[in-house]
Formats: sequence, C-alpha cells, structure tokens
Amino acid sequence: MSGSPETLRVGSREVRIHRVSGLAPAHLPYSLRIMLENLLRHRAPAGQVRALTGWQPRAERTAAVDLHPARVFLHDTNGVPALADLAAMRDAMVALRGDPGRVNPAIPAELVVDHSIIADVFGRPDALARNADLEYERNAERYRFLRWGQASLRGFAVVPPGKGIMHQINLEYLARVVMCHDGTAYPDLCLGTDSHTTMVNGLGTLGWGIGGIEAEAAMLGQPVTILVPDVVGVRLHGELPVAATATDLVLTLTERLRHHGVVGKIVEFHGPGVTALPVTDRATISNMSPEFGSTAALFPIDAETIRYLRFTGRSADHADLVESYAKAQGLWHDPGAPPSYTADLDLDLATVVPSIAGPRRPQDRIRLDAAKTAFRAPAHPLVQARLADSGQEIGHGAVAIAAITSCTNTSNPSVMVAAGLLAKKAAERGLRTKPWVKTTLSPGSRVVMDYYGAAGLTPYLERLGFSLAGFGCMTCIGASGPLIDEVSRAVAEHDLDVAAVLSGNRNFEGRIQPEVRSNYLASPPLVVAYAIAGTMDLDLTTEPLGTDPTGEPVYLSDLWPTPDEVRDVIDKVIRPDMFTRAYADVLDGGDRWRRLDVPGSATYPWDPGSTYVRRAPYLDGMTAQPSPVSDIIDARVLLKLGDFITTDHISPPGAIPPAGPAGRYLTDLGVPRRQLNTYASRRGNHEVMMRGTFANVRLRNQLLPGTEGGLTPNFLDGGTTTTVYEAARAYQEAATPVVVLAGEGYGAGSSRDWAAKGPALLGVKAVIAKSFERIHRSNLIGMGILPLQFLPGQGADELGLTGREQITITGLEPLNESRRPRTLTVTAGDFTFRAGLRLDTDREADYYRHGGIMPYVLRSLLV
Repeated sequence: MSGSPETLRVGSREVRIHRVSGLAPAHLPYSLRIMLENLLRHRAPAGQVRALTGWQPRAERTAAVDLHPARVFLHDTNGVPALADLAAMRDAMVALRGDPGRVNPAIPAELVVDHSIIADVFGRPDALARNADLEYERNAERYRFLRWGQASLRGFAVVPPGKGIMHQINLEYLARVVMCHDGTAYPDLCLGTDSHTTMVNGLGTLGWGIGGIEAEAAMLGQPVTILVPDVVGVRLHGELPVAATATDLVLTLTERLRHHGVVGKIVEFHGPGVTALPVTDRATISNMSPEFGSTAALFPIDAETIRYLRFTGRSADHADLVESYAKAQGLWHDPGAPPSYTADLDLDLATVVPSIAGPRRPQDRIRLDAAKTAFRAPAHPLVQARLADSGQEIGHGAVAIAAITSCTNTSNPSVMVAAGLLAKKAAERGLRTKPWVKTTLSPGSRVVMDYYGAAGLTPYLERLGFSLAGFGCMTCIGASGPLIDEVSRAVAEHDLDVAAVLSGNRNFEGRIQPEVRSNYLASPPLVVAYAIAGTMDLDLTTEPLGTDPTGEPVYLSDLWPTPDEVRDVIDKVIRPDMFTRAYADVLDGGDRWRRLDVPGSATYPWDPGSTYVRRAPYLDGMTAQPSPVSDIIDARVLLKLGDFITTDHISPPGAIPPAGPAGRYLTDLGVPRRQLNTYASRRGNHEVMMRGTFANVRLRNQLLPGTEGGLTPNFLDGGTTTTVYEAARAYQEAATPVVVLAGEGYGAGSSRDWAAKGPALLGVKAVIAKSFERIHRSNLIGMGILPLQFLPGQGADELGLTGREQITITGLEPLNESRRPRTLTVTAGDFTFRAGLRLDTDREADYYRHGGIMPYVLRSLLV
C-alpha cells in the first residue's frame, strides 16, 4: 500500500521514509500529514488511517487516532512526580512478582531542570550565584532523585539546573524537526509535560502539552489517543508597524483566537506574512497556543526554518535532511497554496498595536494607550501608603514586580535587544526604576547574556536593577520570591491592589505572587518602561516616565528603539558560535551536580523522613486484574465552582503559605518557614500536594459565597466551614465519595498533573462541568476520576443545584463490557438529570476501568 517505506536521497546518503503523498489528499493540513505518517509507520488500523486520508474540513469529528510520540519532554516539577510514579511502578512490579527493569522509557525522555530557581535575590551582581546556591540548598534531595533516574532508567536524559528554560533549550538545541533512527527518517512528534511545549511548533515541529500521567504512559510505549481535530488556518500578511513587537502580535492573536474558539483544535499559520517572520517570532506565537486554547499552533517548514537550524548549530547534514524530508512529504510551506481548513482567519500584521494583557487572563488584551483607563475602571479608592524606610508613597496600581521572564519572550532577540536598548537610553537620560519595584531578569537561554555582553547592554540593564537573577522560568510560574519588605507591609496594612508586569504567558489569579492581585503581560521593553514609571496609573503613550537631571520630561517615545537599531545590534553581535558554545556542555551540571549522591539500585530507596520525595499510594494493594466499575452512590459536593477554574486554582503554584494545610504540615515536621519552598519544588511529595489542592488564595467556592481561599463546608458536621483538605479527609474517613461541580473551561491553564492527582487523593470520584480543558480532562481520566459534562444549555445553576445535595451517578456498568454510554444519570437530592460521559475513546474507557493510566500500563507490562 502507499505509505510503505520508500527511499529518499539526501545528498550522498539514503534514508527510508513512509511517504504520505500517495494517500494524503492535496488539501490535508500540515499537522494531519505528520499524524498520518505516524499512523503508517506504526501500522495503525486501516480505520484510523482512513480517518485522516478522508478528513474533510467541516465534517463532524468522531474518530480517534493513536499516536506514538518520537520523544517525551519534561521539566523538573512535572518530571519529579513522573519519575516518582515510575519508581513506584517498579516497586509495584516487584510486589506483583514482575521484573522492575521493564518499567523503563521505550522512547527518548528528556528532562530540563528549569522550574525550581526562585527570584529571592535581585538587583545586584551576585543575584544569579545567590539564587543558584539557594536552589541547590532547597532542592538537593530532588536533584539526587533525578540523578538516580538518569542513572537507572535507559533513555532518560537530564539537563541540569542553570542551562535555560526547557522550551528555549528545545527550540535552540533538542528539537530535531525530523528524526532519523536505524536509517528511517520521521517527524519529531514531541509531547511534553508543560503546556508550552507548543513553542517548538514555531520551528515546524508538531508537539503539544500532555499530562504528566499521560507522559508516563507514553514513555512506557503506550500511544496517546487524540480525536481527529479541526484545523483552523490563520493567514498572515503585511508587516508589523514600527512601534509593535512580537509580543504585541501574540497578544493580538491570543485575543482573536480565544474569541473565535479553538479549544481542542490545531491552528496552522500560512501566507506571505509567515515568510516575513523569523523563527523566533514564530516561536513567540506558538508558545502561547495554550492561551489561545488550541492543541498546537504550527508554522510549516520553509527556508527560514532551515536557516535557523544552521544558525543555532545544527549540522549541515541534518538541515539538509529536514529540507529534503519536508519537501518530499508535502510539509514545505507554499504561501500561495494553503491547505483546506475548518475555518479561515486573516490578520494583517500592520493592524497590530502596542498592547498589554491582564489583569487576570492572557486573552484580555488592552491597547497600551488604554491601559491607564482600564486600570482605573474598577474605581479604586485613592489610597496612598507611605513606605516607612524610604518615605516614598505608593497606591493602588503600584508596580511591585517588573520581570523580564519566561520562555515566550526571552527566546526572542528582537524584544530582548529592544529591552536592552531602551534600558541604555533610559540610563543615559538619568532615569532609574522606582525603589518599590522588584526588578528581575531571567532569560530562557544563556545565549541572551552572551549577546547582551557583546552589545554592551548588560551594564545599563543592571543600572536599572535588571541584574541576571537566574536561567529559569521564575516569575512566570510563581517563583517570583517575596516582595520588597516595605511593599509587602503596605499591601497588608492598606489592602493595596499592586501590580506585576512580566514578559510571560500566564497571569492567572494567585499565580505570580500571592500578595499581587493585578498581573499584566507585556513585552520586555515595556517591562523596563513600567519599572521606571512604577505604576499602572500612567498613560505611557502621552505622559512622561520621569524627568532627567535637567528637569526635562522623558517620554516612552524618546526611549523606544527603532527596528533598524534593534536589527543592527542583532546582525552585529549574535553569531552561531554562541549557540554551539552554550550547548557544548548542556548535560554537564558542574561540580555541585556531580557531587550529589546517587543510589545505584534498580528500585529507589525511599526515605520515610523526606519532605520532598515520597512514594505516593496510588498503586498500594494493586491486584493483577481490575475490580469491576460500579456506580457512584450518595456522594457529597466538595466544591461548587464557576467558570474558567484553572489548574492554578486547583493545584496552586508559587510559595507554600505557612498558615495553610501544606505549610502547617511541613512546619509540624520541623521545616523552618524560610525553607517551605514552593509547591512546584515539592511536587514529589504527595502529602504536601494533596494539602495544597484547592488551596489557592483566590479560589471562590460557591458553597461559601463571599469567601476566597481553600475553604468549604463539611456536610457531615452540619456544614461547618473548614479547609478543603480537612473536609475531604473527614469524607474519606466516613467512606463518603465526593464530587466537584464546575462551569465552563474547567482545568484551563498549565498541564499540571497534580490538579488531577490531588483531587484523586482527596477522594474526588467525578467532576461535573459545563466543559473541560483538553489536557486536564485527560489527566482526570488518568487518575481514575470520571469527567461528566452538563448537556448544552445546562449547568449547576441552570438546573437549580445548590451543591448541598447528595449526588448519585448511575449507568457506569456497561464499561465493564467495553461499552461506552453517551450519557449517565445523575440524581441530586430529589432531582434527576442526564450528563454526558466524557470518556471520548475506548482507550480512555480502559484507563478509567483500570483505575487510571498507571495501573493500566503496569498490568500490560505483566503480560
């Protein structure tokens, strides 16, 4: 049949390929061609192949396909619990009299340690060294565990701390675009445990975020099942205006695509505007695919892709392979002949204007010239707080954090150089950042500091407080560290609504810093500008940022670098050898990494006193065969939640509050308050994470109107208000199952596996929501939690549910006979309704029937 291996000549060598051109219709989108090749190479059932070869742009989507990723990509905070699960699976394999060595990655698994460094120290030359010291002090136990995994598991590679952000390392070094193994070339289908794995879509590599639980199964050779998606085409044309940046472009696209609706869909960019965009701009856009809501945001391969591969140090032979393969498989971009799409959108780049987004969602774009008005819209009272030590006054809208951070923008030389040039011009005019602003610089790549140094921009950034704080995600994931002490006291004493301005991709409530309510996404040069202004209550387009030593006002327009100035620096200082030098020792962690003790055993010797790495109880008492599925009877509602509950609300990021259940647990074990660390750093300890589940300080539980935080009534105790953790524990002790009621978009945000693991440990048996974010729904199933969806036009409020009813869910027994009911019956008190069963594929039903992915995979390895 067509699609059988054929020979492709690349220069003087030959490789085998599974050619799709004989099967794929000319209109098939690029992403679906990649999927089709995957099916052909893995000899998928003919029905799955036909689901792609017969794809029609506007047909109903009911078919699913099983894809085998080429590699799995992890970061440390998802990687540690994933590794802990693999280690626990090895223990369970021993208990079931199997070979623990069978629990091993079947495909390359690459982990980058980039989520653990915190911006404790800032604005001083030794900030990087001090933050790195604190990182190792806090995380040495976790890092020893990762080193054990690297030594004990075949095909498990670890990039140690301090090398950069995972997605930047993926873009600049790890991504192959086309892989070649045993003489066969095939697309680099990269699935990762971070939502922003999509960044590599900018390089023509198809990939997206999956849950850590699903990633474990993929590592062990299980396919990832996905419904054949709609594919939305976005035609780009024109050129960006002089004052607009790639950040402004991506915020515009985020707003447009969220409004259009691309959840569960793949977005593909095409047209003459694509040809004009460098890979770094493309990557900035693709990075924010999760903020669009899409599964992936793919740019097809073209001459710019090949140029970037060569420029970043990939071999000439490999670049030639990518070009030849793309042209042979119909993956090469033709601006004049796009594929057919489910929907066609159009964006003239010339219409993009300077923008920010916030204060709580990345899709809430605000024109820069409207930012002051938008901040004042909530009618903040005029409260001023005097900072005791400095005598300065701050009010609502004071910028407490200004951070050049995250993978989205610190990957892009155009906006990073613009930030450096703006800092230079500001420093030369005598401007300084306001003393209440915590300023941090945490690039995604070590190459950034090389070109800053070569361009002479580092001293000016440091003069404004933007000293290098670390190579890692930092502020964007909530590792922003404490506010300046005076500011923290003023916020608490006067209930100030202070702001963070960051060049990141996420600004959900409670994510960036617990004391900061308003969080705005902005380009790196605007981050510098807002640090100088010190407030959101200022129109940067018409009001001066400050005055120079002569008393002359200085406006943003005076400091903004021209595209020619930016391009001149890029052309003069950024060289290919910067990349080859930066990545020559990427797997070498230095003396501190090498000095970590590494256990040399096939199974991990768990430390029962550890506060970082514990063996979770998911597989305790597991039997070789699953128990029959049964209905859920007389459950209580643990929480009743509204729309757009993110994984940040469910499994909070950032620092562990001392007064919360997780903080009290650790302090009771003797952990000093200053060493509580972050939830991200302790994801390998289920005791901490289950106590942090539904503990976000901004969570609003409709069972307790008017309150915020992780509180809920315990209906077994007359409705007494307690923490979610304590209530869940009481229900478990009484053998009472619990459910969660929710609205639209439940589980949006990061692909955080603990947002499913935590509820599972708290006894949650089902979530009934109006809709689910794709990755989170998959994670729920992976942990044995049932996802149910209200029928169209219905919801908890529409049906009159208070959340105080007992809930019974019936109709699950057909799953024992490999049948998937479309709907189930839900009885809430005296009221009965139907809800959709969101086990969308037979494989998902199998996962649920086995109690989750881990027991399913483990049982398959026993065969």
